[in-house]
Amino acid sequence: MNVETLKKLLEQLQTGDISVDQAMEQLRHLPFQPIDCANIDHHRALRCGMPEVIYCPGKTTAQIVEIFSQLAQHKHNVLATRADETIYEQIKLHFPNAQFHPVARTIILRQEQTKPKIGRIALVTAGTGDIPVAEEARVTAELLNQNVETIYDVGVAGLHRLLSHCQQLQQANVVIAIAGMEGALASVVGGLVAVPVIAVPTSVGYGTSFSGIAPLLTMLNSCSTGVSVVNIDNGFAAGYIASLINSQAAK
Repeated sequence: MNVETLKKLLEQLQTGDISVDQAMEQLRHLPFQPIDCANIDHHRALRCGMPEVIYCPGKTTAQIVEIFSQLAQHKHNVLATRADETIYEQIKLHFPNAQFHPVARTIILRQEQTKPKIGRIALVTAGTGDIPVAEEARVTAELLNQNVETIYDVGVAGLHRLLSHCQQLQQANVVIAIAGMEGALASVVGGLVAVPVIAVPTSVGYGTSFSGIAPLLTMLNSCSTGVSVVNIDNGFAAGYIASLINSQAAK
């Protein structure tokens, strides 16, 4: 148990967000809570700024609902990624306020007090087919109270579309550039801005894009030195990292 944990619990007690019994229950389960199918890391929000996130593939619906319920008991916001309507219908039975974002394939439960959005993240996609990955990044960042501006379908096949947004890109604290096919968008964006660019390769493309490997290699070999790369289709990671960068810049 560390000082930050105790301070967080004390603040929640003072504001009435939790009762003494609930605080004692949280103390009992920190830093993690073993259940039948998982070891739930309740301490992660204190260490990393965001609670543990549920990655749905590979888990049964019952397991997802159980993990979701345990995370929700600690009054944090809850995020489940790569979810579908079936999972959402089961979660909604227990948490009517949960929201499903079908394009992003995410389920969120907002429990923490909404704070003013901070900074500016620019979220750019090469094509419409990249929007599901972008929406996963947007939902993640906005759950962390980030100000996100979206610029969709501005790939290098029509470069004038991207250039018309230069000023908007240059005013951001961080840019997320999402592209499939050959993945050239991130290098172009990196040559236009003086802030970090998080490149996200997507599995969008014809056969020799190899389900995202081609844009991944392009982005890793970018000649724009401000570009870093996350894994194929990993909008969640891009949204989270961008939030960390934007939060530091906003300070």
